[in-house]
Amino acid sequence: MADTDRNTAPWHVWVVGLLALFWNGFGATDYTMTQTENRGWFESMGFDAGTTDAILAFMDSAPMWTHAAWALGVWGGVLAAILLMMRNKLAVPVFAVSLLGAFLGLVNYWTADYPPELRQIADSSMMYIVVLIAAFWLFYAYRMKTAGVLR
Repeated sequence: MADTDRNTAPWHVWVVGLLALFWNGFGATDYTMTQTENRGWFESMGFDAGTTDAILAFMDSAPMWTHAAWALGVWGGVLAAILLMMRNKLAVPVFAVSLLGAFLGLVNYWTADYPPELRQIADSSMMYIVVLIAAFWLFYAYRMKTAGVLR
């Protein structure tokens, strides 16, 4: 006999899971394109050649821990989103790792010495938004785990 309670998930698990996958998937794409120094990626986002050069030089000079934190944040988020949609309770600790990566990115944001060409990027609130959204994914997964939706 099939356990219908175990086989049905609230509709919002799929909505949140797909949104988390899209959000973190974009971050993972950005990470990959930056790490591979894909100039076309930067051009598609409206950066000119000088700004692209400044971004790539800045990233090349960044400490290795910042690259690792970024990878944990985005790839952890991708994995956690998939686990959430699979209704796997491991989504909670993996979203926690993703949040840690985002928070470490914020620490780098506070402490990095941005060159003048990147001042506009450095002065944006995007890093704060990233951390808040990562915290939401973790909060949501935790609530679904405590509600018995994730097993």
